[in-house]
Amino acid sequence: MSFSGILVNQILIIFIIILIGVICYKTKLIDDTTNSKLSNILLMLVNPIVIFVSYQRDFSKELLEGLLISLLMSFAVHIVGILASYILIRKKRKQVIVLDKIRIKKYVDAENVEVERFAAIYANVGFMGIPLVNGIFGSEGVFYVTAAFTVFHILSWTHGVMMMSGEKNLNFKDFFKKLINPTIIGIAVGLICFIFQIRVPDVVYQALGHIANLNTPFAMLIAGVTIGKSNIVKLFTKNLRIYYISLIRLLVVPLISVMMFFWLPINETVKITAILMSAVPTAAIGTLFAIKFNKNAVLAAEIFAVTTLLSIVTVPVIIKIAEMLI
Repeated sequence: MSFSGILVNQILIIFIIILIGVICYKTKLIDDTTNSKLSNILLMLVNPIVIFVSYQRDFSKELLEGLLISLLMSFAVHIVGILASYILIRKKRKQVIVLDKIRIKKYVDAENVEVERFAAIYANVGFMGIPLVNGIFGSEGVFYVTAAFTVFHILSWTHGVMMMSGEKNLNFKDFFKKLINPTIIGIAVGLICFIFQIRVPDVVYQALGHIANLNTPFAMLIAGVTIGKSNIVKLFTKNLRIYYISLIRLLVVPLISVMMFFWLPINETVKITAILMSAVPTAAIGTLFAIKFNKNAVLAAEIFAVTTLLSIVTVPVIIKIAEMLI
């Protein structure tokens, strides 16, 4: 089966779990408090273990080279996202006013620019990326996803924070404090174990593997609950600009990434993983940042929900295009 075929199957599985999450919220089986606790368990426990387990493999020069290439490719994808968002999402927008039957064009300050740009740049490499890559390539794919995780955390807590807060001077003490989190620790410890070939006992590995298997159901249930908070019909009709932001996140950035990467003479797993990471929907952390910096958190949550639902269609399309070119 082709990558896109496997991906469609994986996305259908994910969609069903998301739907179950929506039902759980509507029937009050999972409330906001429970969802918050599930999110913490996923971020603080499950994700780091998924990453650590992916590093429990035989060392090879090819894997290490692939990881470094993945790191560079992830930086490239984020740079594309930043440039595209600054070009396509402007701080000034043209407004037409009719005064005494005379049409007057003027430029006014746009609202929610920071929220829209963040949503267009930063992708959900954790919640959506890991389950999708794991479904196609297994733990080897997750191994390469850790590069995207690292770049995402570095840039979102530097560029992302400065953009959302409006502050030009970054507080490096706060940055490093936020950077030292279970995910980064999982990457660091896992990398050390990979390089020096430190293996945990088989019984420990199996136990960690069971916890790692919680990643997809937890992540998608959380996404489903988040979507369940919105009126789905109104979500897709009340603010058409969300489609514009979704277009940038789900099609513009991934298609540019495909054009940048398809010709590279590198490992196919590394290449497809990098392209897939560029194509996943908006990061959930955008809503948290919007709350923290007094931005439009409702809009951030709506963009997250819409891009997550639309990605069910767009992600297989992007990977199919990549397959045809590669």
